Amino acid sequence: MAHRQAQQRRPSIHDVASRAGVSAATVSKVMAGVTTVKSENAQRVLDAVEHLGYRVDPLASDMRRAKRRIIGAIMPEFESEFFGQMVAELEGLAEQRGYTLVAASSRESEAREKEVLARMHDWRVAGVVLAPVRNEHGPAAAFMKHNGMTGVLIDRVLSDDAFDTVSADSAAASAEVATMLVGMGHRHILVIGLAEQAATVRARLDGFRAQALALDPLVRIDVLLSEVSVEPLRSSLGDYFGKGERPTAVYSLLLKGTLVALSEFRRRGWHCPDDISLVGFDDAEWMQVTWPAIAAVVQPVRQIATEAMNLLFARIEGEEGPPTARLEPCQVLMRESVGLPGGAPHSGEGSHLKR
Repeated sequence: MAHRQAQQRRPSIHDVASRAGVSAATVSKVMAGVTTVKSENAQRVLDAVEHLGYRVDPLASDMRRAKRRIIGAIMPEFESEFFGQMVAELEGLAEQRGYTLVAASSRESEAREKEVLARMHDWRVAGVVLAPVRNEHGPAAAFMKHNGMTGVLIDRVLSDDAFDTVSADSAAASAEVATMLVGMGHRHILVIGLAEQAATVRARLDGFRAQALALDPLVRIDVLLSEVSVEPLRSSLGDYFGKGERPTAVYSLLLKGTLVALSEFRRRGWHCPDDISLVGFDDAEWMQVTWPAIAAVVQPVRQIATEAMNLLFARIEGEEGPPTARLEPCQVLMRESVGLPGGAPHSGEGSHLKR
């Protein structure tokens, strides 16, 4: 019995140190990613860790630190491919540094967003990656500032006076879409989306409108925006077309809006691009495999996650200085859902634009 209990005992840092022939402090430095340890000593420690199956005891570590080796991530929702991929990328990057990622959804509610953040503060997380419901001025960001939390804001943000921000260059990407549509001869374009208060929605709409009007001041741009839910947007879109409006192209500022538009087209028996062209912000697998494939603005999920974590860990490690605002370039993929007004095929089908 005593032998079996000994076998089941969790290896300690002192066991690793003994096998590697180094001090426990050296093992601790290697596990924390400190690069000043001699390479041969570091390798012996890693070999001992693998042989013994050693894992850092988070409870013991927490006793010696004010903060835990936990990174919090709060996303507006997990249903979309963008936020789902974002959490997966953040998790991998956190684990590479020996941290655990704890992710939660605000469910598009600022009240819940603040509540979840308060719980993470109680857990003494080392830092937080927050994708706010609306923008950098919401209650969650204010809570982070008031409580001196370490964090980085992503996606629906522009810039902030307290935190680093990382988001896609939505305005420039939408300007590319405008250039493409106006250049093909579209002069009546409908833009649809949700929650104009969100920083990214404003950036996408403003970028598109400014570029389209700069190319042709006579372009007609209709805008349908609905708060929070896609159902009011679906109703508004049905009413819009029901009144006889027939734009030659629709630009959706969000993934769910693209699906709503496509559903409405099919309900009316319209086909892309013969009857109407369609471009969506954000890409999804179904947009690639449906026929016709839907043109899309692809956000750089991996780049946003990588930049956000680099900035976050720099702050965790004590880097000071004014907050930075990073914009990562998007990719505009031209697919078969876009054509010339009147249904003529587009010569650039399947091509893509990069910035």
